Amino acid sequence: MTTQKKLAVVTGGAGFVGSHLCERLHALGWRVISLDNYFTGTRENHVPGVEYRVGHTKDIAVLVPETPDILFHLGEYARVEQSVLEPEVVRFLNTIGTDGVIAFWRSKKCKLIYAGSSTKFGDSGETRYTSPYARTKAENSERIRDIGEKESLPYAVTYFYNVYGPRERSGVYGTVIEHFKRMYLSGAPCAIVAPGTQVRNFTHVLDIVDGLVAVGERGMGDEFGLGNLRAYSIVEVADMFGFKENRVMFPPREGNRLTSALNTDKANALGWRAERELPEYIRLFTDEHSHGASRDKRVLVFSTTFTPTVGLAEDSFIALARALPSVHFDVVTTHFTGSAKHTPSPASNITIHRVGFGMVADKFLLPLLGVVKGISLAKQHSYLFTWGLMASYAGLASALFKSIHRSPLLLTLADQSFETLSPLHQLLFSLMVSRADQVYGTNHSQETDAARFSRVALPRRSLGGGDAFANALRFAYADTIRKGNT
Repeated sequence: MTTQKKLAVVTGGAGFVGSHLCERLHALGWRVISLDNYFTGTRENHVPGVEYRVGHTKDIAVLVPETPDILFHLGEYARVEQSVLEPEVVRFLNTIGTDGVIAFWRSKKCKLIYAGSSTKFGDSGETRYTSPYARTKAENSERIRDIGEKESLPYAVTYFYNVYGPRERSGVYGTVIEHFKRMYLSGAPCAIVAPGTQVRNFTHVLDIVDGLVAVGERGMGDEFGLGNLRAYSIVEVADMFGFKENRVMFPPREGNRLTSALNTDKANALGWRAERELPEYIRLFTDEHSHGASRDKRVLVFSTTFTPTVGLAEDSFIALARALPSVHFDVVTTHFTGSAKHTPSPASNITIHRVGFGMVADKFLLPLLGVVKGISLAKQHSYLFTWGLMASYAGLASALFKSIHRSPLLLTLADQSFETLSPLHQLLFSLMVSRADQVYGTNHSQETDAARFSRVALPRRSLGGGDAFANALRFAYADTIRKGNT
């Protein structure tokens, strides 16, 4: 007689931590169903033998009609600082999505294991209020605790501490260790968010999975801290990778905690301990991979106008450049007005390269004369990537420059409105978007509008060796604009 396998449902099962959990549960003999909307998950993380269903957690009752023995809820938005730029996305995934999970749990009365966030305990509890991510995760953990206790439903709340290991993500939703690995391999400068002394309890993903399985089998209640007791500052981690003077300190970020309390007593009582250490993980990585040759801290920028003719986009760029004195920016722009040639650079690390004749009509010449100037500069300097400020004439110039020079292109949007674009401008905008490697707005709503008017998904292709550094730059720029708008 065949014994029916126990059923585990894992939300976010195609993600970083979720895929490792699915793999472990399957190896332990469970039937495993993953529910993932692939916001950050990937089909590359699929584990043979696991059943994958696509959809949002708000619809879990429809997508998973079965009654599981245990439900691991890992499928939520999971980046602190980025959440400040897209609070509506966080609400959709972490509040509305988890509402659906809680309703499913109350209906099925299965055991729920919730992946809470250690940001709840950051800086003596203050950081739970500084980002949409931290706030929603804290609210969800407490709501699940209250419902579980009041209605006598089986549950446990775990708290992860800076998970690293195989299948980490890079890019916007990437992890610190993966960013450092990418910068190490490429030779790009190491981007560190100020002050650099903030400490983290870096915990290997397999230790996290060990803890989830232990809590799933024997844990009940709140406050299962899953973290390595040894903490390291971000600067200490950079030292482990061998980044010496090749560093750039970026402005502080809202929600970026300096410390975090960690209590593993309840997890330890189940027999769990973090066994794997970060220095050894990094040492194995650096032993197996050579550090890429150091690259110049230099970026080529296209801007339609520049000082003295500036708007929010240009002002925000200037403020960011002043905050990054060790990075040099070559700005290709127009004269635009007769007085421009007499206007000095607003920062010592900005070199202005003007084209045109000192007229408003210069902007029409930028896609031609600016490209010629860009090609000339690229023969003299090695750039991390090319940056087009706003999808305007500068954006078109940067797109044409990429077509000729093949330089990786980051295109950012600032205070643009797409509602008034003429059919011709919509066509040009689509051309810019299709030629860029990455296009980012200052918030999710703007990016949604941009994708609608360009009729294509905004690209997120690799910028090559400049990826991790460009992501730090892009975030700092968007955050500066956000603060300017506020």
